[in-house]
Amino acid sequence: MEPTEATEATLPLFGEEPVRPLADRLRPTRLDEVVGQDHLLAPDAPLGRMVDRQRLSSAVLWGPPGVGKTTIARLLADAGDLAFEPVSATFSGVAELRKVFAAARSRRGIGQGTLLFVDEIHRFNRAQQDSFLPYVEDGTVTLIGATTENPSFELNGALLSRTQVLVLKRLDETALSTLLDRAEQLTGRRLPLDDDARRALIAMAEQLQALPDTETTLDTAGLAHHIQQRAPLYDKAQEGHYNLISALHKSMRGSDPDAALYWLARMLDGGEDPLFVARRLVRFASEDIGMADPHAVQQTLAAWDVYERLGSPEGELAIAQAVVYLATAPKSIAVYRGFNAAHRSARHTGSLMPPAHILNAPTRLMKDLGYGKDYQYDPDTADGFSGDDYFPDDMDRETYYQPTRNGYEAQISERLRHWATLRARRQRG
Repeated sequence: MEPTEATEATLPLFGEEPVRPLADRLRPTRLDEVVGQDHLLAPDAPLGRMVDRQRLSSAVLWGPPGVGKTTIARLLADAGDLAFEPVSATFSGVAELRKVFAAARSRRGIGQGTLLFVDEIHRFNRAQQDSFLPYVEDGTVTLIGATTENPSFELNGALLSRTQVLVLKRLDETALSTLLDRAEQLTGRRLPLDDDARRALIAMAEQLQALPDTETTLDTAGLAHHIQQRAPLYDKAQEGHYNLISALHKSMRGSDPDAALYWLARMLDGGEDPLFVARRLVRFASEDIGMADPHAVQQTLAAWDVYERLGSPEGELAIAQAVVYLATAPKSIAVYRGFNAAHRSARHTGSLMPPAHILNAPTRLMKDLGYGKDYQYDPDTADGFSGDDYFPDDMDRETYYQPTRNGYEAQISERLRHWATLRARRQRG
């Protein structure tokens, strides 16, 4: 992408009204100019192989905004000598699609193929997605869809089965640095940034933005006056919501308080409801910590209460404290597993009555039937433990709760072993 002296080299990089936006002027004109997506475009990668063999298959490009989905689709059409038909699911309907399909069929009659590019393809409803199928199946169009949402959630199974999902990566520092170099080459001048500010620009910006024209070299602080840090990509109603709560949950489960705090900050900075996080922390305390630290539930409920009293941002510190407590607490899913096992037994033996000796006998008839007979009140026994059998008479004793050696459960494990010994001794005696 060499600038010419009479045109590109004299275009201002920082002018308030450039002839074209910088991003448009930097748009690749060949597939090998696309940065950050070598895992798809390299000669031995999926799209690279398709282009080399001149056998382009229908695909869905899934990735965040600004990584080149539209550009790649247009360049694929050029590489395959296909007519490029772009439509947007936001603005197009079935009527427009019919016109596109009719035109594609006419081209096919004279030996030319059509690449149909559908931006925001996830915004089409199921019926509209179904309308693509016959034209994809018979080769009238090669469909390239673009989406920022998880296709497995947003696209129907029939369409997914006829396309290949290709995941585009967010532009990393290397890719952004390459774009920065190209911008400087295109305009014939360096950005007025020192090395630290240049690194800060790359770290803060997913796409290069125009800066005020200045002859002064900006440091990091000066850069902050001219560029706004990118807002975190986080859609509370879509996949980002589930990805980040999963990251928070697994970081706490993995006993990594630093990673857990990072994902908490990402969620809150993205506008997540702190009460949603608080509810998930209570669940985590019961599910992943349980009896290894029974105080964990109290800590999370306290954080919830503090947030409701203080609100944001002060109350968010209580949530952060709970996150650190959970991440550093001993972990056990023994209660979770035991409860699930008990559920399975209950469904299998759900009609069995409790043993008569543990039933109350408020009437004479019930006493005559043996309700409450020989019941031992455990606190009054010598060991505070009677060893009675509390399972149904027609059911063998089961062990559902198997404590770990983590945290408080180590003490519980010793206690249960002691009681098991007393129970066995009573049954022998």
